[in-house]
Amino acid sequence: MSGAVPVTIIGGYLGAGKTTLVNHLLRHAGGQRLAVLVNEFGELAIDQDLIEAEGDEIISIAGGCICCSFGDDLSGALTDLAALSPPPDHIVIEASGVAIPGSVAASVSLLAGFRPGAIAVLADAETVRDHARDVYLGDTILRQLHDADMVIMTKTDLLDRQAVLQVRDWLGATAGDAEIFEAPHGRLPGDVLLGPGASGCGHGPAHHHDASFESAAIAVDGPVEAHGLAARLADGELGVIRAKGFVEDVCGATRLIQVVGRRFEVLDSPARDRHILVCIGRSGGLRRAELRRLIQTGRTVP
Repeated sequence: MSGAVPVTIIGGYLGAGKTTLVNHLLRHAGGQRLAVLVNEFGELAIDQDLIEAEGDEIISIAGGCICCSFGDDLSGALTDLAALSPPPDHIVIEASGVAIPGSVAASVSLLAGFRPGAIAVLADAETVRDHARDVYLGDTILRQLHDADMVIMTKTDLLDRQAVLQVRDWLGATAGDAEIFEAPHGRLPGDVLLGPGASGCGHGPAHHHDASFESAAIAVDGPVEAHGLAARLADGELGVIRAKGFVEDVCGATRLIQVVGRRFEVLDSPARDRHILVCIGRSGGLRRAELRRLIQTGRTVP
């Protein structure tokens, strides 16, 4: 399963800012070959300066990324992507404004070769509370928020700080355990949304150009109890909002650990020469010393 292509789902009602966020992701892919899937090309306005070539089914984006339309056949589009050589490093599904992200994730989980990643639901800070009370939109918006691993507040730059905090409190009460992020101007670091990229995970420290977040790459020098470690990273007490990396389990097998907010998974992986965990948190919130003790000694078998 660790070789499966991760699939991140971006949901949210019409006007929440999905297109702006996706364009930002494509501009800051960090060397990853991203594939963006949309219902129809007309629904996603890719910035023209990013486009290298346009075909009937695929738009080629600068840096090796692509955008594809799947219409009514999401499974077929994913299968076609997996057949590319090389396949994408990561797939982003930009769901329609009325789609229920959990249902999309369930469909992805049924396909071999793919692994559901984070469900990110966008919420326009100006309008989300009003829309959630709408007789036609409200139920869909509340279900979208309920499915989220992370809620991304957009257009926070249009409100004063007190209003932003009020919306944030409402989202925290509405979206359960989802991590809540602010994305003024539709900007959020790619490794926060997608997880630490292939270029950073297991090969050295990750770096951020956004002062709102920090990261730590920690070597894992001995065997660990992988599920217990993953659960501890995901409990929120150490400030970890995303984590990814490889460890040696107590049975001697290599495992891939992934953490998205309060959700985690531990997957089988081929053996690796180095075992490193990359942890991401909000600036000043990552408890580095405790993380190092936990990862390097806290669960290491004598």
